[in-house]
Amino acid sequence: MCVDPRHDSPSATSSGTFSGTFSGTLSAAFLAATLAILLPLSPATAAEAAVPAPPLELKFSQFFESPIGPAGLALSDTLRAADGRPVRLVGYMVAQEQARPGRFWLTPRPVRMSEHADGEADDLPAGTVTVLLDAAQRDRLIAHRNGLVSLTGTLSLGRVEDETGRVSWIRLQLPADALSDSPELTSSR
Repeated sequence: MCVDPRHDSPSATSSGTFSGTFSGTLSAAFLAATLAILLPLSPATAAEAAVPAPPLELKFSQFFESPIGPAGLALSDTLRAADGRPVRLVGYMVAQEQARPGRFWLTPRPVRMSEHADGEADDLPAGTVTVLLDAAQRDRLIAHRNGLVSLTGTLSLGRVEDETGRVSWIRLQLPADALSDSPELTSSR
């Protein structure tokens, strides 16, 4: 577009371009359109886009469809939508006789496991979440904590069988720095 200060209004030239000054309304519209195009490209906006969204607050009560249907438990749309996303869960760490390195379970209510006495007959609720430490921490044991714990990590859904044959349907992968602020909670094997 060509602007010619000698004219009060835009006018078409033989090349099809306009010459002249913009009226206040047209000038404001042009400025708004230009800003809309350029702002997403600015470094400040790019830095804001790089900031991850806060984790989704997920509750155990949102895991399954309610009421339970004739086919049994079904994963809820809310839980399915959280698959692969960062989530924050608040629950109880399962007390185990034989803790396994690199993982533990989180449940909506306090549970104490007696693996030696009960074997496979455990009382874990259907909504039990298998919490996995980062691969670099797979040899670490997590000391049991009484009361509610709040965890943030990436949720994953689907049937996964571990090396012992136990199947998990809901997992929370903790980030690599998850234990850095609480070293007293862990011990090496």
